[in-house]
Amino acid sequence: MTSAEVRYALATFCFGYPFVMAWYWMAGGLLYRWFRERHEPMPDDPPALPEYPLVSILVPCHNEQDQALETFAALAHIEYPEYEILAINDGSRDRTAEILDGLAARIPQLRVVHLKRNQGKAKALNVGAMLARGEFLVCIDGDALLDPFALTWFVRRMLSDGRLGGITGNPRIRNRSSLLGLLQVGEFSSIVGLIKRSQTVLGWLFTVSGVICCFRKRALQEAGWWSAETLTDDVELTWRVQLSGWHVAYEPKAICWILMPETLRGLWNQRVRWSEGGTQAVLRSTRKLFVAGRPRAFFIWCNYLLSVTWAYLVMAGLLASFLTRIGVPVPPFLPVLGLIPQWGGAILALTYLAQAVVSVSLDNRFEQRVGRELFWVVWYPLLFWFLQMGTAVFGLPRAFWRMRFPKGTWTSPDRGVA
Repeated sequence: MTSAEVRYALATFCFGYPFVMAWYWMAGGLLYRWFRERHEPMPDDPPALPEYPLVSILVPCHNEQDQALETFAALAHIEYPEYEILAINDGSRDRTAEILDGLAARIPQLRVVHLKRNQGKAKALNVGAMLARGEFLVCIDGDALLDPFALTWFVRRMLSDGRLGGITGNPRIRNRSSLLGLLQVGEFSSIVGLIKRSQTVLGWLFTVSGVICCFRKRALQEAGWWSAETLTDDVELTWRVQLSGWHVAYEPKAICWILMPETLRGLWNQRVRWSEGGTQAVLRSTRKLFVAGRPRAFFIWCNYLLSVTWAYLVMAGLLASFLTRIGVPVPPFLPVLGLIPQWGGAILALTYLAQAVVSVSLDNRFEQRVGRELFWVVWYPLLFWFLQMGTAVFGLPRAFWRMRFPKGTWTSPDRGVA
């Protein structure tokens, strides 16, 4: 191939990858709706279950004094007959321990475990899992508000499939006081929800949402529990559970209301962590993936490799555009990408509009007001792909570095303004 042909091929890939993925997500979301949600009841009207096994809710807490009261008040009003709550205080330095002890005196289902020093979310979850009496473990973050019917939907799905080892729930944004918060409403509808529906149809999930998920304890035991050596323990555990022979699926009716960063710095730090941890988890799973021979997992693995390749190519293309403008020569095979959209940009804009319409039509039954955020839903894919580019470029080398020097402790993230 000539340099011009290579440049054209690379430029086509830079445009074509997000275009193809958008249509793949839309197709997967519509297939999921047709086969799984078409005749399903509304989220606030779950059907009666044949049995109600004990469910253990694990809540790892680190410096949660500002959110603890609201989080556990919501858990105290869960509409499920048999459940327990385990709060694991992971070496908090604020008033979290005092608040949790006070709540335990008022909430009969609540037990509190205090860890003397901060050991990380993974170890906190492992401690909670060892003390849990239920076979089904629901995990939420210390600032999340669990929907009253979420446990019923989780258990219903688990009882329907004995090989289902994990379920990811449906996180919804509750802080919308800023432009960044409104844009993330679009992310969890037009991106996250469609991706998880598509991957459920495929039969292999990249990750559960750590803020709201459910695991079968036996599946965790066979997979080896949570790993303290990974930055995003939810991604790594999801892969190990599936590689152990269990299924993982998405349950959109298991809803949880969450806080997200509302500053650019907070959002950037969060997404770099996600990218770094996701890359680390994929690298750790690669050898076992090829040995086990999982074709569906191989598709997700290849897509992740393509997404990182795309990120570096787009970054190189934008840099080449800048260098060309100031008169610095660039390699002849490198695509020169501009920020001002041409015909390809117009096609992507129409694709994102279609993606927004599809996602809102799917999520409107879970959050009726999401239709009012359609304007922001349309724009988020553009921000998503720029975030994907930047965080993938930064996350890859950091993932290699972290695999050499793992770190298990955690710090409190930017949670925006509720």
